[in-house]
Amino acid sequence: MFCSKLIMEILPNMHLLGVFTMLLTITYRKRALIPIYIYVLLNGLYSGFNLWWVPYTYIWTVLWAITMLLPRNMSDRAASIVYPIICSIHGFSFGLLYAPCQAIMFGLNFRQMLLWVGAGFYFDIIHGVSNFALGFLILPLSKLLLKLEKSYSN
Repeated sequence: MFCSKLIMEILPNMHLLGVFTMLLTITYRKRALIPIYIYVLLNGLYSGFNLWWVPYTYIWTVLWAITMLLPRNMSDRAASIVYPIICSIHGFSFGLLYAPCQAIMFGLNFRQMLLWVGAGFYFDIIHGVSNFALGFLILPLSKLLLKLEKSYSN
């Protein structure tokens, strides 16, 4: 997760983090929190534990929790549509998820918080659209990872 983020940093708000979060959750369920929080920790170590980092401690958990709520026996046809949509919604709502923490840390009132979200909405659009496109990797990669997991455990 961390390496993919570094490689894709030249593209604004385009990355595989949503894909990896959902992929690991589909495959490893509760244990997916381990690599998710290793990513969050590495991100803080690399870029510095500053105020921007605080929302990262819960933003990826929201996507993990939503993915945990999806039915495990979803048909491939449904999953091929649902996974990219969920990944996309997370991207579109990134600013909204980030905003409450920003408001608390910087003493913003509700109106100021909404203005902050609005100012970054252009980037949330890029984030949501790219998450949708990249979300089509989730189903084939989850099938591959589950297959590898089964062959490794045998």
